[in-house]
Order: sequence, then structure tokens, then C-alpha cells
Amino acid sequence: MKEPILQLKHICKQFGSVIALQDVSMDVYPGEIRGLIGENGSGKSTISSIAAGMQKANSGEMNFKGQPWKPVSMIDALDHGVGMIVQESGTIAGISVAENIFLGELDAFRGKAGIINRGEMNRQADRAMQAIGVSHVKGAMPLASLDFQTRKLVEIAKVNMKHPDILVIDETSTALSHDGREIMYDLMRKYAEEGHAVIFISHDLDEIMEVCDTLTVLRDGILIRTFSKEEFDEDEIRTSMIGRELQGDYYRSDTCASRQEEEALIGEHLCLGEELKDVSITLHKGEIVGVGGLSSCGMHTLGKVLFGAVRPETGSVHTPDGREIRNEETAIAEGIGYVSKDRDIESLCLSASIRDNIAIAGMDKYALGGFLITSGQEKKYVNRQVKELSIKCASAQQLTSQLSGGNKQKVVFGKWIGCGSEILLLDCPTRGVDIGVKQAMYQLMIGLKKEGKSILLISEEMSELIGMSDRIMVMKDGKVTKELERSTELTDAVMIRYMI
Repeated sequence: MKEPILQLKHICKQFGSVIALQDVSMDVYPGEIRGLIGENGSGKSTISSIAAGMQKANSGEMNFKGQPWKPVSMIDALDHGVGMIVQESGTIAGISVAENIFLGELDAFRGKAGIINRGEMNRQADRAMQAIGVSHVKGAMPLASLDFQTRKLVEIAKVNMKHPDILVIDETSTALSHDGREIMYDLMRKYAEEGHAVIFISHDLDEIMEVCDTLTVLRDGILIRTFSKEEFDEDEIRTSMIGRELQGDYYRSDTCASRQEEEALIGEHLCLGEELKDVSITLHKGEIVGVGGLSSCGMHTLGKVLFGAVRPETGSVHTPDGREIRNEETAIAEGIGYVSKDRDIESLCLSASIRDNIAIAGMDKYALGGFLITSGQEKKYVNRQVKELSIKCASAQQLTSQLSGGNKQKVVFGKWIGCGSEILLLDCPTRGVDIGVKQAMYQLMIGLKKEGKSILLISEEMSELIGMSDRIMVMKDGKVTKELERSTELTDAVMIRYMI
């Protein structure tokens, strides 16, 4: 019988009055890919981040390779054999790829005169990227020039360079393209084959059943059950996750497209380098328009352009009566809200409270006379969103950084729904959220559609696009290759034909 490489014993963790982990014990074995799954706020990221030195438990103990394990930081943990790729951004935009990879280790490249040998650092960074099968990303590149999913590959390369005994991957697959996911899966299998261990956190049940050897389910900070590969059963795992069977429809129950005749937002002949090539789009009231394609097809840029966050080189975005969307300020004034794929960087201020994040977009809604902001009115406005969206928190004063991925996403939704946005531009809105929260978000979108709101749904999940959209614009290489109407005949295979 193998000895566990990592033992977690009676781990407890609280954030204020919120119990994140309650007496969790778990053994991880060499050569194992251990899946962790559960609803948002179940404790998955918390338990793995404690093991990886990101934070400390309130009580309990850990053993790593038979010795007491008390890492003082993530860098300390990585240096001693436990590396973690975090759910959101783990890189710094203002420096190069190489500087990110060797952050904290620049002295190794410093010569006698104290000058850093950047050529050698860049060469070693190139080798680190090539080691995970990525040759197009070079150490000298500014990190800010890379998209979100490519920055995740830099994080993977950084951790892999240390070749840890335990690799922890927290919700990373949702940020990656198909090719990026394959790179990650190959790396996981390689670690397991070499006798190392992988802890893999994901909300994608199909993915986790495919790549994992064992699967541990957490719910409300309690370890519910561990499944062996032979015991994997989709319905049993789901029931263990949420403590009940899902009720009601998941996606839309209607099979036909529907919308109002009135237009809501128009983008005409939008061009921006290789990312957008003469793209035109019209959103109608009461309509969900899906946009799909491979990660680099231009769909994420389209969302930013429609919100005014990025200016097109040619073309325009305007309302039906001709008012141009020139920047985020004019977009918000016209009732447009935007949910970014890169939630922690572009949609939230993590160092601010839930209250501040929700309140900032709706000041004119609760200010007395349109200019006097009172604490009572603001509190009432925010608490209504917290209650209606079931945001799991100690209070609205809690820091947003302390929330799970799904609850962070609810805060973003609350910000735009609370201020009465008539148009919602949603870029991968269910990325990193569990099946229960996904269902709640889909039902929310259906309700907003019925109210006559307009929704642009940008997604890398074809089932989501097919299940929710009135029509789908498929993009490839910056162009719209096909527009597909909602239909029972529409399948993944039909969409893929126009994506690749």
C-alpha cells in the first residue's frame, strides 16, 4: 500500500463568521490525479490554497512526504515541492514574460556589477515555455501584450519549471482554449506517470471524470465523499455536490427564437487589426445573441469594443437614435453593463468591499435628489442585490477578494442589474462557477430577456450558446463566418464547422 504524499488532518478555516472548512481530512497519493469538486463556496480553493501556502488554517495539521508541513508562503511551498496555479490572474502585467517566470529569483541573473543578464533570463524563459509545449510565447514579450488564456500558460510554465511533487490546479481550464487545455491535461498525466500527484479543481464534471483517478466532493466546507474511478456516476456526484437534485429547466425551455422589433445597440463595420475584420452586429430588445468561436477568434475583443473599453480603428458602435458609444462612461450612461472574462482584473476591485463594488455603478439610482448619497440608501440598495442574487457572504462589508469565484460573479451581476442596465454584454459569465450557480444565472438571463433587456452572450461553451441564444454569431479569425438561428436541429457539430 502506498503511503500518502500529502495528509490533511482536521483542517478548519473561518473568514469572520463564515466557516470555509470544517474538520476536513484528506490523503493524496503519489501517481494520483485527485479531483476536487463542489458548489462555489464549498471550500475547494480554500483547502488547496492552505496546502500550497497561500493562507493558513485556523486549526488542524498537514504532513508532506511524512514530515510536518507548514509553508510560510506560496514561494516557500513551491521551493519545497507544492506548486499551485491559481484560479484568477497570477501574473503581473507591467513586466515581461521572463520577469514573471523568474519573479523573486532575479538575483540568479545578476552579474558582478549588479546588472541583470536579461538575454540569459529570456532564453531560460523561452525554454520554460517550450517545456510545456508552447513555442510562440517568448520571454522578452511584455506580459500585457498577451491575452488572458496565454497568461495562464505563463503561470503553468512558471510552476512547472520547479517540477513540484504536488501540482495544484485551481479552475485553470476555464481560462484556456481547447489547445491550452490539452497542454494542461498532458502535463497532469506526465506528473502522475512520474509518481507525482495532481490536485485538480474544476466545475466541469465531464472534464473531471475524464482526467481524474479519484474525486473528492466538498459542500459548505465539509468533505462529503471521495469517489474512486470505478464509482464515478454523474448523478451521484451532482447530488453529493448540491445535496439535492436540480429542479426545473437548466437552459431555456422554448425552442424558437424570439425578440422585439425595436433595436437596442448597433455595431457597424468594426475593424481592429487582426482581431475584428468588418464585424457588424445589431442587438434587439428582448433578445439573447450568442457569440462563439475558438478563444482567439475575436469574440472577446468584440465585447470590449461594444462597451467602449477598446476603440475600433474603423466602424462605430451606437444606439438606434445615433448616440455613439465612445468609451465606458458613455456606455454606462446608455444603460450598458459589461461582465469581463477576466473578472478579477476588469470587473471587480478585489481590495474593496462587496458594498463598494455593487454601489459604484448605481449612485444615481439611490442618491437623494440625484446628488446626495446617504449610507442608509446605499446600504439598502446593495443589500437588495445581495439578497436577490443569494451572494454568500458574512456581510456586504466583506472584502470581495475573500469570496468564491461564483459569488464574485454574482457581485458583478449585482453591479449591473442593480443600476437597471438595459443591455448586458456578458463575456464567459459562467466561467468558474458551479452547476447550481450556472442554473441560477441562466434563469436570471431568461428573466431579463422577458423584461425586454438585451443580452450579448460571448462563450466558449457551445452547449451554453445553443441552450440560451436566440441566434448565434460564429466567429473565426476576426470575422463572422455564420449566423445560426435557435433550433432543435442546431448541434455542436454544426457550429464547429464554421469555427475551424
